Amino acid sequence: MFDWMVWTTPVAVFFSCIGLMLVGMTVWEIKSPTTMRKGFLPMATTRGDRLFIGLLGAAYINLAFVGIAGWLTERLSLNGEPSVWLSLGLSIVWMLGVMRKG
Repeated sequence: MFDWMVWTTPVAVFFSCIGLMLVGMTVWEIKSPTTMRKGFLPMATTRGDRLFIGLLGAAYINLAFVGIAGWLTERLSLNGEPSVWLSLGLSIVWMLGVMRKG
């Protein structure tokens, strides 16, 4: 059933992190209901809004990285394609920024 998917370690870590974030945010929301606040995003948001925006951004970062990996390999004369761990790290930095200052 899942033969068409490429389940590498970085992909498994990425989706595990998303699952853990959803569980953590649910517990946090139950213990301490959120309020709207304004950060660098152009609208007032709740924690859940910022999580959703952060996850969308992380998905786009990873898709863009996969899309430009071949170009980077050619342009920088690398021996192989750059590791997707780099895009995971960028996604984590993006998510932390959105959750903290968004």
